[in-house]
Order: sequence, then structure tokens, then C-alpha cells
Amino acid sequence: MKKLSLTLLMAVAVVGSAFAGTEAKSFKEKVVVEPTCKFRANELQVDAFAAGLWYNGGRPAWGGGLGVNYFFTQHIGIGVEQDVVGRNNERAEWATIGNLFLRYPICSLNLAPYAVVGGGGSYGSGRSGHGFGHVGGGLEYRVTDNIGLFSDARWVYSSQDPRSGLIGRAGLRFAF
Repeated sequence: MKKLSLTLLMAVAVVGSAFAGTEAKSFKEKVVVEPTCKFRANELQVDAFAAGLWYNGGRPAWGGGLGVNYFFTQHIGIGVEQDVVGRNNERAEWATIGNLFLRYPICSLNLAPYAVVGGGGSYGSGRSGHGFGHVGGGLEYRVTDNIGLFSDARWVYSSQDPRSGLIGRAGLRFAF
């Protein structure tokens, strides 16, 4: 009986020391998924918006437009838009505009403030066409990966009277 007790004691000591210092490994690895940013590089956007135009000393004009933008990087993009605005008793005024966008996405909030600079030509209202430039800023909120709401304001510098004014836009942005 002494031999059996001694053998069992030695077996427990050997087996116990064999597992000493080893760690049990779990085969379930935790993978941390980083949230993706809804504002991407190489992004094509289509805008549909309402617009209001306030010239210095003039009555406001209301209208809207369509635009197409392309972002080469997450921060830099270009765009072109066609606007039409009109006043009560006057013919509509059309504008074709080119833009450069600089945006700073805040991915955790799905929000992107941006600056815009550009220019173009305006025609209609019984006048010959004239050129203008603008500078402004705006804010875009992405509801989904491909649909956003935006609003911006731009100060317009014109070569004809009225020489300056403010244009505000708000609308939907579809990103592809």
C-alpha cells in the first residue's frame, strides 16, 4: 500500500509540475472592428438643392439646382453645378459654376464641415452674361453611407451690378 500511495503522490507531483506556468488558450479571438468613415476618397456625388440669393440692396431671388462633385481624396474635391433663381416678375437667371471643395470629415459624428471657392457665369434676366466668383463654407451630415444632407453659404463677387451678394443652399447629396 505504501508503494501505491508513493506512486500516486509522485504522479500528481509530476503532472502538476507539467502544467505549471502554462496558460489556457481560448480559440475565440476578439476582433475589434473599426468604424468606417462615410466620407471616402474617389467619391462621386450628385446634389439636388434649393437656393436663395440676396444681393446688396436688391430683392431676394429663389430657386434651386443640380450639381456633380468628385472627391479625389477624403479631403479635396471639385464640382460643377447648374443653378436657376428668379424673382416674382422677372425672368429667371441661370448660372453655371465650378467649385473647389476642401472638407474635414469628423467620422465619429458622420459630419463634414467644408470650405468652397469657385466661380462661373450667369445669364438671363434680359442681360448679357457676366462672370463672378465666390467663397464660402458649409456642413454635410451623412444619414447613410450614400445619402447626406448639406447646407452652405457663399459670398458672391460679380463683375456687374449688383456687385456682391449672398447665396445660401440646402439639399440632398447622393454619394457613390
